[in-house]
Amino acid sequence: MTHEAMEAGLREGSAADADRPLRIALLTYKGNPFCGGQGVYVRHLSRELVRLGHQVEVIGSQPYPVLDEGEDLAGLSLTELPSLDLYRQPDPFRTPRREEFRDWIDAVEVGTMWTGGFPEPLTFSLRARRHLRARRGDFDVVHDNQTLGYGLLGDVGAPLVTTVHHPITVDRQLELDAAGSRRRRASVRRWYAFTRMQKRVARRLPSVLTVSGTSRQEIVDHLGVRDERIHVVHIGADADLFSPDPSVPKVPGRIVTTSSADVPLKGLVFLVEALAKVRTEHPAAHLVVVGRRAEDGPVAQLIERYGLEGSVEFVKGISDAELVDLVRSAEVACVPSLYEGFSLPAAEAMATGTPLVATTGGAIPEVAGPDGETCLAVPPGDAGALAAALSRMLGDPGLRERLGAAGRARVLEKFTWARAAEGTVARYREAIASAHRSAPGPDARPDRSA
Repeated sequence: MTHEAMEAGLREGSAADADRPLRIALLTYKGNPFCGGQGVYVRHLSRELVRLGHQVEVIGSQPYPVLDEGEDLAGLSLTELPSLDLYRQPDPFRTPRREEFRDWIDAVEVGTMWTGGFPEPLTFSLRARRHLRARRGDFDVVHDNQTLGYGLLGDVGAPLVTTVHHPITVDRQLELDAAGSRRRRASVRRWYAFTRMQKRVARRLPSVLTVSGTSRQEIVDHLGVRDERIHVVHIGADADLFSPDPSVPKVPGRIVTTSSADVPLKGLVFLVEALAKVRTEHPAAHLVVVGRRAEDGPVAQLIERYGLEGSVEFVKGISDAELVDLVRSAEVACVPSLYEGFSLPAAEAMATGTPLVATTGGAIPEVAGPDGETCLAVPPGDAGALAAALSRMLGDPGLRERLGAAGRARVLEKFTWARAAEGTVARYREAIASAHRSAPGPDARPDRSA
């Protein structure tokens, strides 16, 4: 077969396959939507991919992904790929019983935990490779949701596309900056040792998706991935679910925020400090945090120091409908993070028409938009600026109405899960076509001249 004939055949095949439904394996080592943004991504992207006509099998470990159900989602399924679940509640950092060990990967998992490291990206990738190779031919494409483990290098049975929300090296540096002792810094370095693996893996990936232009640059700078291999596909809000509802009454002084963990990255300490300042002008001001309350730590200490026990409430495990109504009931939504690779909470709050105060950390401005037009923007880590913006918003109903309407319009134009799914499928098809072009032709013969 001539080179021209092969190229013609590839073009014809590509045209014929342009609309063919795909069989997608979506991998996630941490997929529960109540545990952070990676789980939210899996839930909403998988749903919209199926609505486009594709088959999606989510393959994940504990805490297992929560997927949507419905008559239109028959093509969506979950395959559990269990770990030893070493960080489960109520006994995190547990030592498994002897009979729980199944193979050498389990031994690696426990040994890494015992020595202060975080094993799940590596051990999930090894289990996923074994699973995928045993099912060769079942999938057209494999989509990894930021595992970046050694097990996903090489042959996984189908072309690989990887999403990197943002480099975890950013989290590592922020925690090192906040560490108050040499011992704490050593502990942080050991916990984040897996980021060295993620750097090495990322540099060898053929196709990387990310969620913002800011994250794209961070991936180049922190992980060393070549710019041409990285593609931005914005994610967004479920604009049908997160929508305005005038029948939900506003609670005077209510500020709502989302914080999946009490870590420096989320900036919750600055919001608590800002709340104390705001209450001197607006005594009804109070904060509802969607997330788990840490019994000790910087946030708990600040709440006690400022006497805010009755003004800061934590809620967790609420339903989608309860979350949406909570955001609708707030006079202001706030994203105080020092850094975000995208910020789903910002997009979801804006979609409800709730006015937003947000920092300019990381990619948040890409989502929230210009200061004074679609949000009020403040520098990250500045409790005084945060307090001033919150006070201004609480004291000006007209400003809240204007920014709330403009925020929802911005989300509808730029950030929906349907758009994200369409953009992701385009990258899947490019990865499949690239794999076909690089595959040896039917007449290829090994070179025996050496």
